[in-house]
Amino acid sequence: MTNTEKYKTDLLASWEETYKKGQLTFWMLLALRDNKLYVSDIKNFIQTATNGTLSCEEQSIYRSLRKYYDLEIVDYELREGHKGPNRKYYFLTEVGKDLLSKFIERNISLFYSKKIADLIQNKSPKL
Repeated sequence: MTNTEKYKTDLLASWEETYKKGQLTFWMLLALRDNKLYVSDIKNFIQTATNGTLSCEEQSIYRSLRKYYDLEIVDYELREGHKGPNRKYYFLTEVGKDLLSKFIERNISLFYSKKIADLIQNKSPKL
């Protein structure tokens, strides 16, 4: 690999890492929109929904959930654990559902527009 190729590979990896960190909130909230999930279920949802391109440690999910709980975006219910203590199953509050819906409307839906789809497909539309 040439120095230029290595530079491009490293630059892309860095950009992707930053991009993925920014996506974690979206994927977590999407996982919880219609389901009450345990942390490992959230982790599995993210890995499956992103075809394995985004993964995270359970500790990162716990940290985020504590923050979202404090912001009243998520709540939880306790359910009996399989062999140990009760488990927290998280879900979106009405505030969380509204936040996710507005985020999708403002930031995700634009990817469905023909102009943006053409740009992604390198068709050079006029904006």
